[in-house]
Amino acid sequence: MRLTIRTNLAMRILMVCAVNADLTVRTADIAEKCNASLNHLLHVVSVLQAHGLIETLRGRSGGLRLARPSGEIVIGRVLRLFENGVPLAECFDPDSNTCPLAPHCRLRGFLVGAANAFYREMDRVTLEDLVSANCGLETLLSLHPQPVRCNPSLGM
Repeated sequence: MRLTIRTNLAMRILMVCAVNADLTVRTADIAEKCNASLNHLLHVVSVLQAHGLIETLRGRSGGLRLARPSGEIVIGRVLRLFENGVPLAECFDPDSNTCPLAPHCRLRGFLVGAANAFYREMDRVTLEDLVSANCGLETLLSLHPQPVRCNPSLGM
């Protein structure tokens, strides 16, 4: 299984917002921190906003912030927003399937089971789990001018 670029960008946006929870984060700052195209980010931001995961604020001091606490943002839900509709294999897309094995192949059933297990596992993870006490991530994504205050003894 491989996540799409849009899914990857969604996770980066959410992690930057979570690490900087006390700030309104500009999309240009996210693009710079995450080595991402501003244009691609804006498309993903609109999906995240439409699904109530982030808020956007206009104006001079505008930007993004989480719409709810990071502990309430379930990663499985985020992944489904962007991966739903992306076929896992050719045989999952009836419009483009040319596989001659499809009518008799058992692989599809196992792939469905594996994907369901993946999403079950990701449903156990929140955004808070990804960022809490993660010193390395905080160092990379923090927009605070002061030094990062993180406990390196936690090993993250």
